[in-house]
Amino acid sequence: MPAGDMDTMPEEFPEDLPPASPEETGEAEALAPDSSGMNLLSHWQERLIQFGLGEALLRVGTHVLSLFVTLIVIALMQSLYRSAPVTSEVQAAAPTPTPVVAVAAVPPPSDISLQGIPRLSQIHTTIPSRPRLEITTYTVQPGDTIFGIAEKFGLKPQTILWGNYYTLLDDPHNLMPGQELVILPVDGTYYEWQEGDGLNGVAKFFGVTPEDIINFPGNHLDPETIGDYSHPNIEPGTWLIIPGGKREFVSWSAPVGVTRENPAIARVLGPGACDPVYGGPVGYGSFVWPTNKHYLSGFDYSPETNHRGIDIAGYEGEGVYAADAGVVVYAGWNDYGYGNMIMIDHGNGFQTLYAHLSAIYVGCGQGVGRGDPIGAIGSTGRSSGPHLHFELMHTYYSKLNPWDFLPPP
Repeated sequence: MPAGDMDTMPEEFPEDLPPASPEETGEAEALAPDSSGMNLLSHWQERLIQFGLGEALLRVGTHVLSLFVTLIVIALMQSLYRSAPVTSEVQAAAPTPTPVVAVAAVPPPSDISLQGIPRLSQIHTTIPSRPRLEITTYTVQPGDTIFGIAEKFGLKPQTILWGNYYTLLDDPHNLMPGQELVILPVDGTYYEWQEGDGLNGVAKFFGVTPEDIINFPGNHLDPETIGDYSHPNIEPGTWLIIPGGKREFVSWSAPVGVTRENPAIARVLGPGACDPVYGGPVGYGSFVWPTNKHYLSGFDYSPETNHRGIDIAGYEGEGVYAADAGVVVYAGWNDYGYGNMIMIDHGNGFQTLYAHLSAIYVGCGQGVGRGDPIGAIGSTGRSSGPHLHFELMHTYYSKLNPWDFLPPP
């Protein structure tokens, strides 16, 4: 443009016009800052959205906010734990067993008839222990023994025998499945009252006092009407419980003192009894095992159950040997449950007995040496299986425990 033309500018651009306002130029937002900073934040947000970064920014902001809130919560919890007691920290840090909650006793209701009897939870069932006063019966099961039945009812083994004499005849070998046994409520004996009996005499025989018999509730005797103890008002045939009573066992197995000079005393046992024998071998006084096996298969020596021998294990037909030298004083059948039986008199006060044999190899009056075969193991008589019932006796000391004389097994 020529320099001379400067003096002839059009009037549309007068020099004295005021400058345009920011609103008019559209640059107000960029040139006028907001005191709260919101306009600036909005401006940058629009720019980021224009570049496609708005959604990413929103996600990042959300995560940052969540992290910030989590840190605040952790800080608060730590401050709470620091203020808690030490015992609580220990219990919280270490695992503890599940606590046992005690059940408080329920107070008794004021009126049982209206509210009923409360049923309380019990961890253990307690069966009240009440003494029996009456007789009960028990059916013998396969595998039962005198000891097992006695333990089942809390009694001594001899009480089972004394309460059932007519069934067991004081012999535990007579126990058979299916038998009905009388079970006394207490240890003692059972007695059937006889015509002419007196309380003093019966009590003395069983080792108790008349009052023990009268005052036992299970006997149902009235002290006011019992009358004279010599002739009491007790009906013959009445069975009475004798609490604490005892008696000697009746034994038919073998009498003690069956010697070669007097074997006839064994005639009551059966047809195997012998005639007198003079001379013959005399024992050494020491004994060997009469069987190949040296352990039990049944009853042990037990005077309290009238089992005065030991039942030694063995198979049917295995050998039986003389425990010491001597003379046979019984060889044959026993009528009282021992089946085929041999007795040997050793000539020095000792005798030995061998029962339930399946075979007998010796005869009356025959001399035998220690360890000689005399028979075979069996299960004759009252026996639940093959074994040897072995007894050791002495003329002066009665029946002895064989374990005290046999060599250690």
